[in-house]
Amino acid sequence: MKIGLVRRGFSRTGGAENYLKRFGRALADAGHQLTLYSTEDWPQAEWPYGSLIRLRPSSPLRFAQTVQKSRQSEEILFSLDRVLRCDCYRAGDGLHKLWLERRVEHEAPWRARFRFLNRKHDELLELERALFQRGGARHVIANSGLVKREIISEYAYPEEKITVIHNGLPDVHFKNKPGTRLDMRRDWGLRESDIALLFAGSGWERKGLKYALQAVAQIANRNVHLLIAGVGKRPAHRSKNVRFLGPVINMSSLFAATDLFVLPTVYDPFSNACLEALSYGVPVITTVTNGFAEIIESGVHGQVINRPDDVGALQKAIEKWIDPDRRESARETCRELARHYSMNRNLEETLRVLESLE
Repeated sequence: MKIGLVRRGFSRTGGAENYLKRFGRALADAGHQLTLYSTEDWPQAEWPYGSLIRLRPSSPLRFAQTVQKSRQSEEILFSLDRVLRCDCYRAGDGLHKLWLERRVEHEAPWRARFRFLNRKHDELLELERALFQRGGARHVIANSGLVKREIISEYAYPEEKITVIHNGLPDVHFKNKPGTRLDMRRDWGLRESDIALLFAGSGWERKGLKYALQAVAQIANRNVHLLIAGVGKRPAHRSKNVRFLGPVINMSSLFAATDLFVLPTVYDPFSNACLEALSYGVPVITTVTNGFAEIIESGVHGQVINRPDDVGALQKAIEKWIDPDRRESARETCRELARHYSMNRNLEETLRVLESLE
């Protein structure tokens, strides 16, 4: 089968890029003929699985228009980016329309007015309408039921043309890690009595970092520490129990060293970082606006709160889960749940969808 894959831009740490490379390897191993359509920043060495067509236009709409002109005949086009037309669109970024609406509730009014002057947002909204309202996408893969419901509700896209395939983790996440948990905690400067909360990812405004900081500041237990992995503009805070780690290469060691993963996100189609935390036996505290929340049972694998800005509810959830007995009893249950969400399962289900469109 001839398959065209689409991803605008490149980041060595990007989740979509890593997913695409794993999928490309699996497709090439199965004997499929692949072409990747991307921009000039995608390195040739990062795509050994077939042809690489690097397109010059960088704006979302111009890129989509150029993909439309460049695609080959008799090719199944599978896009991880918003384009004008494709056989299958993986809506891994959720709906831009809803993200714009939800973020207004969590930022100063002047920022919302300024942002809507940005042409890029108009282009992304136009491409969403092309895919969902004008039949541009023959089929859609949503990475959560949350995203599926949103696409149907906002754009009246046919339900039968949407397949939910949750994100998956590579096998390495399910293998025994070298070293002991105590060793890893020492590596990160954690004492035995410390209770380490981890917040990880980019886009701190969207992921609700300021609410995590506010909640931790109200917790009386001084052994509670919030570790923040990633880069972003630091919100104002006064707590001495907060550490900004910057970019972290060895995330596996950090996950293994922490006690709770906290992500009070404003909007997340399905947080891979939450799934990674589960695979290390770390309970997750997150929000209903995270598609990941639909795979866990609140009170068993962590806690799901209704609003990211409900700092009181977030504080109570953290205080509930700093109990060492509760965390320890959930550890293996979290690992077992994560094992159901492997990358191999994701790739197999995705390939079945593409084969059905041939």
